[in-house]
Amino acid sequence: MSERVDLYSSYRNFSEQVLAAIRDETFGRDIGQNSWITADEYDRFISWLRLEPDGHALEVASGSGGPARYLAQQTNCYVTGIDANESGVETATQSLRDSNLSDRITIKVADANARLPFDDNMFDAVTCMDSMNHFADRKNVFREWQRVLRPGRRAVFTDPVVITGPVTNDELALRSLVGLFLFVPPGVNEQLIANAGFQLVQKEDVSNNAALVAGRWHDSRQRHKDALVQIEGEERFEGLQRFFAAVHKLTSERRLSRIVYLVEKPS
Repeated sequence: MSERVDLYSSYRNFSEQVLAAIRDETFGRDIGQNSWITADEYDRFISWLRLEPDGHALEVASGSGGPARYLAQQTNCYVTGIDANESGVETATQSLRDSNLSDRITIKVADANARLPFDDNMFDAVTCMDSMNHFADRKNVFREWQRVLRPGRRAVFTDPVVITGPVTNDELALRSLVGLFLFVPPGVNEQLIANAGFQLVQKEDVSNNAALVAGRWHDSRQRHKDALVQIEGEERFEGLQRFFAAVHKLTSERRLSRIVYLVEKPS
């Protein structure tokens, strides 16, 4: 079984020139993302939320803070982000000091599996991109989102590892190299959404984007191998290359599918 590697330790080196070049080559438009989402895809998801200017969105798993800044810029709303990774929050906080959005965005360390440090009915939207698979207590996660959302408001999230085909134990281990993973078959998210009191508005297979991004990420990293090995070391570099190759293969073949869900809290 392969040793775990930490994809998210790259937050400590997020501003390194080589990592910025890889993001450009991988995503086309670098908005500071560290997931499978592109800016064009995020634009579409944001439009589903029906956020109005000066609304207040909660971003779960904010990472480096780039998507939070993008969300605030695109909608002119306020954004509160949470992430369990202290390096990511530190990077995000530093980047906000250098922007004109520091009065609109707050990012703090918090565990999405636990009770959220927010009042009931506080937010106009919730977003969570490609991180749902890291939350072991998904039942509680949905209930907390339902609690902090205002009535009639929406949440959008992606689950990038819905099991939709045969997968070996070695493949599952390789796909989950970067931390705790919860794999579920079709129907589980839908049941948990309903149990939390949400209405499922829309769901869509968005595996193509993940397969495309994973393939580009792997190939870009390979082109910049020498520089990356200086940052990551040979062992971590090779471990991450195996990880990106596995994501590309499993998602392309629809054995692990990436699904986006749009849910609404009843009025």
